[in-house]
Amino acid sequence: MNSGDTAWVLVSAALVLLMTPGLAFFYGGMVRSRGVLNMLMMSLGSIGVVGVLWVLFGYSAAFGTDVGGAGLLGNPVEFFGLSQLLGEDKISGTIPTLAFVGFQAMFAILTVALISGAIADRARFGPWLLFAGLWATLVYFPVAHWVFAFDTKDDAGNVTALGGWIANRLAAIDFAGGTAVHINAGAAALALVLVLGKRKGWPKEAGKPHNLPFVVLGAGLLWFGWFGFNSGSALAANGTAAVVLVNTLVATSAAMLGWLLVERIRDGHATTLGAASGIVAGLVAITPACSSVTPVGAIAIGAITGGICALAVSLKYRFGYDDSLDVVGVHLVGGLLGTLLVGVFASEAAPAGVSGLLYGGGFDQLWRQAVGAVAVLGYSFVLSLVIALLVKVTVGFRLSEQDEVEGIDETEHAETAYHFDGGRPVYRSPVRADEVERKLEGSNA
Repeated sequence: MNSGDTAWVLVSAALVLLMTPGLAFFYGGMVRSRGVLNMLMMSLGSIGVVGVLWVLFGYSAAFGTDVGGAGLLGNPVEFFGLSQLLGEDKISGTIPTLAFVGFQAMFAILTVALISGAIADRARFGPWLLFAGLWATLVYFPVAHWVFAFDTKDDAGNVTALGGWIANRLAAIDFAGGTAVHINAGAAALALVLVLGKRKGWPKEAGKPHNLPFVVLGAGLLWFGWFGFNSGSALAANGTAAVVLVNTLVATSAAMLGWLLVERIRDGHATTLGAASGIVAGLVAITPACSSVTPVGAIAIGAITGGICALAVSLKYRFGYDDSLDVVGVHLVGGLLGTLLVGVFASEAAPAGVSGLLYGGGFDQLWRQAVGAVAVLGYSFVLSLVIALLVKVTVGFRLSEQDEVEGIDETEHAETAYHFDGGRPVYRSPVRADEVERKLEGSNA
């Protein structure tokens, strides 16, 4: 065990956990004021559900010994409850295995939370938690095994435990989750949007972000935490982590500029929401590529992704799907671009040591990236569609029209984010508002 590597991974895990509250602020600021608490709760609920499932069987399903040898799923009961990993001799590389368990748990939590932005203002909270648990079990844990579980080898180089097919047999590069996190979540978001349908009044009454400072705060917390997300995936305090950190910085910067440039040309002005969205798009795109490109390549990936995602978010109006907070346009499109552009901009000078199309590697890495991306997209979309339909027909997924009009915060959580009435209590039916006012006036008298 290396104490420096261990400390870095533990700190990185904490940084990644901070990303989920950051995402809650980012999403919460983008909705109308009567839905901000629900957006916060959907992210917080993801922490609760996925955190428990990860300890019980999620880690085993993602990183346990492969079942059947096809690289599709780890043994879900191999490390059930994690009690087998408590000893000081349980080491993964140069860090305690439980440090790796905790680090990867934060990835699972964030991925589920990302989906929620697509269905803002219209999904019931209880069914959302049910969907989150089923989706994590049936989609995220298997896909994490495909992408993140590498074969275990002994000192002689013999494989002692098989890992996932994308990481080992296909040999696609996804350093920190372009497929497992962003394409996965983006495809699920699209499926959910199709199942739940449009918000009442959309697109004519789409509503504007109620708190842009929240959006910027959320984007800042995401960027801060993303250094742990990407650099922490080196699993060591080494040169790879340093390269990844710089690439994460410059790709995100370039993506923000690319998004703002498109806004300026298309709309005549650059917006705060555009800057924050460009930041997230750049973070998404560099995630799979951060260990395989040079800083110049990272700038290229960021700039391309920022511009294309700025255009992609408007596709929902053309095709008529109500992706409330642009999860499809940013995470699915950005994840696809980042994953595919590895095959274009990868350089042997980077830690991954692979050459892409522009560096003399031909199409070899590009086709591998494409197969991995399409496989995750297809699997996630189909399974997400099935899970969402199952939840819809069994317990109901969507708010009633009346509750949606009244506001999801009050109808689902009996709370409001902002009290402009001097803190007076808010009463809902069957008590009439005018009766409440008379009672309050009588008590004041």
